[in-house]
Amino acid sequence: MIDPHAPAPPGSPPSWGGPRGPGTPARLPVRPAVGRFLVLAGVFVCAACGLVYELELVALASYLIGDSVTQASVVLSVMVFAMGLGSLAAKRLRGLAAAGFGALEAALALVGGSSAMLLYAVFAWTGGWGGLWADGPRILLVAFSLAIGVLIGAEVPLLMELIQRVRRQDPGGAVADLFAADYVGALVGGLAFPFVLLPFLGQLTGALLTGTVNALVGAALVLGLFRRDLTRRARRLLLAANAVVLALLATATVLADDFERAARQAMYGQDVRVAVRTDVQEVVVTGDADGRPLRLFLDGRLRVRADDERRYHEALVHPAMSGPHARVLVLGGGDGLAVREVLRHPGVRRVDVVEVDPGLARLARHDPGLSALNEHAYGDARVRLVTGDAFHRLRSTPSAAYDVVISDLPDPGVTASTKLYSLEFYGLLRRVLAPDGRLAVHAGPDAARSRAFWTVDATLRAAGLPAAAYRVGARDPGAASAPDRAAAGLRAPRGWGFLLAARTAPAPRLDPAGPRPRTLTPESLARAARDADRTRIPGLPPSTLVHPRY
Repeated sequence: MIDPHAPAPPGSPPSWGGPRGPGTPARLPVRPAVGRFLVLAGVFVCAACGLVYELELVALASYLIGDSVTQASVVLSVMVFAMGLGSLAAKRLRGLAAAGFGALEAALALVGGSSAMLLYAVFAWTGGWGGLWADGPRILLVAFSLAIGVLIGAEVPLLMELIQRVRRQDPGGAVADLFAADYVGALVGGLAFPFVLLPFLGQLTGALLTGTVNALVGAALVLGLFRRDLTRRARRLLLAANAVVLALLATATVLADDFERAARQAMYGQDVRVAVRTDVQEVVVTGDADGRPLRLFLDGRLRVRADDERRYHEALVHPAMSGPHARVLVLGGGDGLAVREVLRHPGVRRVDVVEVDPGLARLARHDPGLSALNEHAYGDARVRLVTGDAFHRLRSTPSAAYDVVISDLPDPGVTASTKLYSLEFYGLLRRVLAPDGRLAVHAGPDAARSRAFWTVDATLRAAGLPAAAYRVGARDPGAASAPDRAAAGLRAPRGWGFLLAARTAPAPRLDPAGPRPRTLTPESLARAARDADRTRIPGLPPSTLVHPRY
């Protein structure tokens, strides 16, 4: 009978894990029942860390690159594929399960913990460049997904070997125990990321802290529980590797704030005045000093440029106000600029603003530069702000409640806004409009993304709201200000496309009795309608909640 605590025979080769083949009982410093519990606890923690890495890549890629559905699909599919590769590769390490798992967790902690910082750095310093550099964040996203997936996949065969060395049991029972701990750990990691790590630590520090926990648990499990299965040289190498990893992660954590400020300056310039992370998005305000125009960025994309925003907001609001406009609903527009244009019209009695981000609305009310730009619109007694999701808000709104609805929302290319350009959403809008009411929709650039633009038109028509299209150009192409998500870096489209909809087909015009816009005339509006119509794509199907077509 083999004594599992007997020393290795003299002359055995000094390998990393000693001469112990697969299935050989481990020489534990504790009873097998305690050892088994500690292994499953390690599985639990490592699974939680692995899912945090996965969610962090999805969240950061969605923020930096846009289109959360695409980014989630890329990360998940690549990572699951890589996990299969890692599992196959780890078969060769089963004889060195303890040492291999220790090295694996050190590498995973370093790669996963630093992934957010490196991805953010590549976006900040190369995201606005052309050529191959413009795809740098996407390339790095795939590379991290592959690397993390391979390392996570390699954990399973090694952990299976370790738990069998602690106490031999039938393979089915061992797999069940291992996967139970793994799945529960994934649950905890999946809940910890959005509710604890992201709101309290942010993406960079949250990822670094997760890597630190990963390294500590992996090292403690191997060097504490399976240290007798390792040679002295192996223990020293693992200890040194983990010490280096922890030192790097600790240094990055200490420097995270300085790094974020430097990256923000690389993205937005040296004149960042406000940078806050609300519950919904990152809000950055630059300029408004020394002659530099105020610029507002939401989640890294240019939303408002003070010296050009009137072209957008006047075109969005004024054609819809030609007619009854006592009761107005503004969807989005938390910056208050669309509300400013609405309030210029006499006869407005009430303006309801539905904004998903209360933090942005507070900034628009209290920030000196932004509140001056919106002419203190939120201080008007007629304006009422409601924070929440526009879709759910409309479901509880009475019929025929508004004469005018202004849809000042991110264009349909932004996945989070797709439902607000659906047939179901426009059906709700038709219900809340008065019989002679009008709806103005920002539908993205009609020339650059013409298919998406005319799909909005087709969706409005399917909802019983035939629309007239018109467009306006930016004064400074490439630095436009509107809720469009630029294709690369901080560059914005060359202009904006709008749709004016009603129960009967409307004609875009300005109210003769209304205020005179600074950038829009009846002649330019008629020309804008003709220009937009030249890009028309007929026969497109509408977009619905279950079949989005943007």
